[in-house]
Amino acid sequence: MTSYYPPISYIVPPSEDGWLLKTILQKRMEVSRKLLSRLKMTDLGITLNGERVYISVKVSSGDQVQIRMEEETSEDILPQPIPFEILYEDGHLLVVSKAAGMIVHPTHGHYTETLANGVVHYWAEKGERVRFRPVHRLDQETSGVLVIAKNPYSHQHISEQMIAGTVDKRYTAFVHGVPALPSGDIDGPIDRDPLEPHRRIVTPDGYPSLTRYEVKEVYGSAASRVELKLESGRTHQIRVHMGSVGCPLIGDGMYRHPLYGQAAGGRAEASAPGEERRERSASAPGEELAVTADGEEQQVQELAVTADGAALSPDEAARLAQIAELDAAIPRQALHAVRLAFRHPVTHAELVFEAPLPPDMALLQEKLRQSAR
Repeated sequence: MTSYYPPISYIVPPSEDGWLLKTILQKRMEVSRKLLSRLKMTDLGITLNGERVYISVKVSSGDQVQIRMEEETSEDILPQPIPFEILYEDGHLLVVSKAAGMIVHPTHGHYTETLANGVVHYWAEKGERVRFRPVHRLDQETSGVLVIAKNPYSHQHISEQMIAGTVDKRYTAFVHGVPALPSGDIDGPIDRDPLEPHRRIVTPDGYPSLTRYEVKEVYGSAASRVELKLESGRTHQIRVHMGSVGCPLIGDGMYRHPLYGQAAGGRAEASAPGEERRERSASAPGEELAVTADGEEQQVQELAVTADGAALSPDEAARLAQIAELDAAIPRQALHAVRLAFRHPVTHAELVFEAPLPPDMALLQEKLRQSAR
């Protein structure tokens, strides 16, 4: 016997008397063509006053139109008792505050210990048959608000809001340096780096990408706290855009401050504080230099002497020491999805969700405030 989620209903108003049921479904209930095709295949997918009908029939004022979706589960995701913070839940949505370090969905090489594993277990414990449908993603090391749809209809409607640009997504980031203007737009097309496909770069041939920013707090010339609003949703967008204006995120091991590359002879991929990486020494071709940072000063000194025949200037070396110290203060990029606002897919109520700074970013903020005194 087919099991369904609770129905989504619509009462036909007098102004729509005589409309085709298909028109009500597409124009008023905003059911996509794909979902409409699925609903037509099930006994109770589409009903008019409780009866299954063809979508070509005409409706009358006061008629009740209902759609029902079949229950689904994520059979390919292993349920695991992984804790996560719930901000909101109803029959259509689950909104969580994702922790840094947690992958959203299982991927190649990461089949367990993801947010999906924890959510699927949580629903199973409640006796709910729900498929894991994240409406958007956050990078593994980015924390904050994330919305998960509990049925295809909800996923479709929130996704459409994101495409239309009506979802308000805001992030808090701590960056090196201070942007040239207190607020502005970063409008730079983004695409894969052809030399390193896992990275993204700003390139004229990339996909249109727009990030709005506002400086919220300044810590001397060393760093600042910025609030960012995404008008598009490219992979690594904030990290790439802030780096493109000379203010890379503190703690970001992939999109690093250009002084690291300058100190390493132009190689921007020099190892981050606390990491060990085998590098070719420009001053001694064929030899390998092990950069093992037991402390920031040692690493900065080693980086400075591996440049192509020239060490950093004293001012650059001092700045790099400051950058390395800040990067070592947090084990991931200092980026947090602080706010998410959108329209509920069924009730149409405006929903706003916020997540305070996690402990590691709160500690970084305090360190920056103290250093700026």
